[in-house]
Amino acid sequence: MASSLVIAKGDIELALLPSMANRHGLVAGATGTGKTVTLQKIAGELSNIGVPVFMADIKGDLSGISQPGGNNPKVEDRIKTLSIKGFKYEGNPVVFWDVFGQSGHPIRTTISEMGPLLISRLLGLNDVQEGVLATVFKIADDNGLLLLDMKDLRSMLQNVGDNAKVYTTEYGNIPVATIGTIQRGLLTLEEQGADKFFGEPAFNINDLIKVENGKGVVNILAADKLITSPKVYSTFLLYLLSELFEEMPEAGDLEKPKLVFFFDEAHLLFRDAPKALTEKIEQVVRLIRSKGVGVYFITQNPLDVPESVLGQLGNRVQHALRAFTPMDQKAVNSAAKTFRPNPKLKVEQVITELGVGEALVSFLDEKGSPGIVQRAYVIPPGSKIGPIAPQERSSIMSRSAMAGKYDKVFDRESAYEVLQKKARVTAAEAAKAAERVAATRAAPKTRAAPKGRQRQSVASSLALTAGRQVETQIIRGILGSMFKKR
Repeated sequence: MASSLVIAKGDIELALLPSMANRHGLVAGATGTGKTVTLQKIAGELSNIGVPVFMADIKGDLSGISQPGGNNPKVEDRIKTLSIKGFKYEGNPVVFWDVFGQSGHPIRTTISEMGPLLISRLLGLNDVQEGVLATVFKIADDNGLLLLDMKDLRSMLQNVGDNAKVYTTEYGNIPVATIGTIQRGLLTLEEQGADKFFGEPAFNINDLIKVENGKGVVNILAADKLITSPKVYSTFLLYLLSELFEEMPEAGDLEKPKLVFFFDEAHLLFRDAPKALTEKIEQVVRLIRSKGVGVYFITQNPLDVPESVLGQLGNRVQHALRAFTPMDQKAVNSAAKTFRPNPKLKVEQVITELGVGEALVSFLDEKGSPGIVQRAYVIPPGSKIGPIAPQERSSIMSRSAMAGKYDKVFDRESAYEVLQKKARVTAAEAAKAAERVAATRAAPKTRAAPKGRQRQSVASSLALTAGRQVETQIIRGILGSMFKKR
């Protein structure tokens, strides 16, 4: 059985139990209070017991987890103050990922795998527009048209817009104006660089779950550029979380998680999120723990997380909050109420007094019950605090087992190619039809007979008709006389 992970120390040591690490958690606090170091500490300790980790690196600070620490006076002073025995400086195995393929290995998915709900989130669509996009996906699926990259989706939208009346009977009304709105949204998305993570080879979610030499691999997504487009950042992380939920089998109660997923800047996930998306997130968080995955939200204010999700976060580290406004005070009071009370602490007051690296901590016990909240200092991580040099990152990437796996993009036949081919055939057929019409119009007309010949022909016809009339009368006379004789 994996040993407890001592994360902080106050009057007592406060440990995260591996068997409870998949019960999710929250690391909260104002800017500059120590959330990043706490995140690095928890991730490093999980890695040390063989648990893989995923986390997004917003500022570039987390890359230091790949190197042993040391030569840091503040760290050494904290270790001495807390009387930490047997402290060891050590790094963790790391794989760097980057949607843009610059500061890490490329990581991408397909339009179909992300699906209409998350694409709608990326585009900021309303309910009606989301419904039209879902219809476009359905039409593509019914016609066997693969949606892999942005040009596939653009082509499909164009096709549906051009043939809206044809599709209306089977799929309902498809407003052409809404198709145009979605297309404009795609252009904006491409300007933000989001087209970079659509295509093949698509990322295999199992590549996040690796162990090297007994230590869980720490997967770090370079997000310093991605975070400049907050909606793209949060939707992409939600996609990864959803993939874990969909792909991983049920695991039941385990001695330690299969993976722990840290969602930094979690407030971006819930900002302006439609009800359907919030419900989806709540469902994923509620059920994914049974698959051996723990989810930890990192944010400034606990109020950033909806109550339906917040109630499922059992392991908590609350750094200092500021109470300059009534809204700030409300956040402080709300945070205080989420902890199991400690008669020795006035939690509402202590939250505003905590120093850097100091926190209110409550972890689940072996029965799954929240521990009594304690005031404590987070123990420094054994890895380096702060970023590593670019050449060190490049060296790690070149030695990685993921090196080269996703580097080369390939573009197989999908909706764009099929629709282009169909358009060329239609254009060729239209050109041939136009040629036939033009040829018919240009063909010489039959010449009319000369007037003299026309008059001769008319006279002959009249003579022939008159002769037939006389003949008929003679026959009738003969037959009539025959009948009379009888």
